[in-house]
Amino acid sequence: MKNIRPKYRNGPSRCGALTLVLILSACVSQPTDPTALAQRYPIIDTHIDVPYRLFRNPADVSVSAPDGQFDYPRAVAGGLNAPFMSIYIPAVVDIAGNAYPFAESAIDLVEGVARAHPDKFAIATCSEDIAANMQAGLMSLPMGMENGAPIGGSFEKLAHFHARGIRYVTLAHSRSNHISDSSYDPNEVHQGLSAFGRSLIPEMNRLGVMIDVSHISDKAFWQVMELSAVPVLATHSSMRKFTPDFQRNMSDAMLVAMAERGGVIQINYGSNFLHQASQNFSAARTAATKAYQVANHLSDDDPALSAFRDQYTQKNAYPFASLDIVLDHIDHAVAIAGIDAVGIGSDYDGVGNTLPVGLKDVTTYPNLIAGLQRRGYSEADIAKILGGNTLRVWRAAEDYARSKGVNVPCASG
Repeated sequence: MKNIRPKYRNGPSRCGALTLVLILSACVSQPTDPTALAQRYPIIDTHIDVPYRLFRNPADVSVSAPDGQFDYPRAVAGGLNAPFMSIYIPAVVDIAGNAYPFAESAIDLVEGVARAHPDKFAIATCSEDIAANMQAGLMSLPMGMENGAPIGGSFEKLAHFHARGIRYVTLAHSRSNHISDSSYDPNEVHQGLSAFGRSLIPEMNRLGVMIDVSHISDKAFWQVMELSAVPVLATHSSMRKFTPDFQRNMSDAMLVAMAERGGVIQINYGSNFLHQASQNFSAARTAATKAYQVANHLSDDDPALSAFRDQYTQKNAYPFASLDIVLDHIDHAVAIAGIDAVGIGSDYDGVGNTLPVGLKDVTTYPNLIAGLQRRGYSEADIAKILGGNTLRVWRAAEDYARSKGVNVPCASG
């Protein structure tokens, strides 16, 4: 397994000083081997659910932790530089009134990982931290909040989380909240964004907190497009063309509109996001589980339901997507919106055992690169998909905040 330091220190230095411009531009002699490319270019994955995974099952991700899909040795092998740690707040936590302390504890957890292993990890709070940490031989841990519930209708709380390092907010999750309706929730209480949600968008812009449109309803998305002064991200979504009834993914029209404003879709690796076969399997399993529950008069939290779901999956093979299907999503997004509109938001540690063949954990970014090469993407295009497009949106958010007189703090100093 390669050590992280050759990538961060020796790789870029062959082409001159370590700057984001040089990292993302072509050097005189570029390697074509996928693993070499993964070790040369910044890889920014905008959605990895390590904090919630560690909340449920504590582990040391600084060493091999095979119960999940992320740990430091595997991330180094895959070339991952900046896994955005998802500060995920389940809807049930919000309903119980505990969203704010839950978010605080998740941020504490990420900071604790970095503090315990300063030779491996560093918190990242600005785009320039990615290059600085690479030069120092460190893996960046930027943070995004999945579910804006902890903001609690308060600009002061938004500012607090900004100060703690949150650099994007997914406005809602599986249920409508006080900010926005959810794509998963048929009860569209706000018909898009709430009144507070509408006021929150320009305040997020002002602070330099990126807006994540993954999970929100279509109506909410179009309202964000009207209100945001800067590009937005869909940090872990895929293309609805391949899953027509799955509202969680983005339609062609949505992506085109987002791209016209400089935004980026970060392709999700969960098989349910990628092809209809997995959608059909999930629907059939849900129907069978519901029938079992009714027939046996079970409550929603009865352990027998989980056991039944597990047995169903064992008896009926899950239809995993393939690397080629992920590439199909990328190809389609590029075809309709351009190469500048696509990135990576794998959802590692967040989609369970549904990941595509060939992309099962953070060692596999070279597999994606090899697939992109087979499809004819240039190294410059691959560098954009791996992280360049995300950095551009991040920098745009920072530049706008600076124009409003807001300080953009960098953890690297």
